[in-house]
Amino acid sequence: SHKTLLCPNFPCRCPIARQICQTSDFLTASPQRLSLLAFTTEIILDYDMRLSWQVLSLGLLASVVPSAIAVSWGFRDATVSVQKKGAGVGAGVQEKILENKRLPQVIKLGEPYTLKVTLTTQEGESPKKPHQAFLQLKDPDTGLDISYPFSVKDNGKARLELMQDDLPIQFLRSLHPFDAEVIIGSFGSSVAYHGTAFSLQIERNTAAPIPSPEAERYGKLKEIRHIFNPSAKSPPIIVTLVFVVVVLAASPILAGIWVFLGANLNHLPVAAKSAPLPHVIFVGSIIGLEGIFFMYYTCWTLFQTLPAVLAVGSITFFSGSRALSEVQGRRLAGLR
Repeated sequence: SHKTLLCPNFPCRCPIARQICQTSDFLTASPQRLSLLAFTTEIILDYDMRLSWQVLSLGLLASVVPSAIAVSWGFRDATVSVQKKGAGVGAGVQEKILENKRLPQVIKLGEPYTLKVTLTTQEGESPKKPHQAFLQLKDPDTGLDISYPFSVKDNGKARLELMQDDLPIQFLRSLHPFDAEVIIGSFGSSVAYHGTAFSLQIERNTAAPIPSPEAERYGKLKEIRHIFNPSAKSPPIIVTLVFVVVVLAASPILAGIWVFLGANLNHLPVAAKSAPLPHVIFVGSIIGLEGIFFMYYTCWTLFQTLPAVLAVGSITFFSGSRALSEVQGRRLAGLR
């Protein structure tokens, strides 16, 4: 109770004062000594609070500093040149481009010339390939703009070539220079780069007509006339007759070989009596197929021939199966 009444900071939050309070001398101390101890404890606590605030301030400052010095995208070793196609290295006009600084002179692009822009993209101080790198041409009066992507390698080296044929008609008809801006950006926390590099002036041939846009409209179009190739013609009649004579000349030879090998014509009456209709239809359908092929060879088209072949071929299949069944029956009976 003595300590509680005389020490306003009991129990002490400071580890040093707490050790003093727990000593045996403090239990028997006089009121003057207890007042001095309370004053000392207040000084220690005040110092402790100030030190805590200083540490907290330093921590907040450390968290703000990185965002203040964030890495940004940029470029280096940038040049712009205008030269004719096929010209050697160093020919034509060539200027060096700096970051955040426009070229004082205007770059002029003639009709037979090519505009070449080369640079090395970098993130901070290290070369790196960004996600997007463009050269944006912008008309300061109308606000019309168009972007052309750079061809960028993994080491950050970028290249772009433009001719008058690559520009829209609105830029070709312009009489004043327009801005050429470089845009570089990518994913992450790095700040993108967007700055005007130079001014571009289009120089056209005064004798050549100024192109005019032709917008497509919905409406009636011109009639389309299809021209088909002429139909295929048969070979000359002389060639056809030569092959017909060869086939007819081979027929007697085939008949002689058939008789020599033992063809038995005595079974013809038996076959005609057992199954006359299948045999007649089978032989007639074969002759009909030959006639269809002859018509296709001379005058019919493929679309006329196919239906006829399918119809006659079906008849040949069913009648032939019946005729061959009759022949098989005679073979099984021992008739040869």
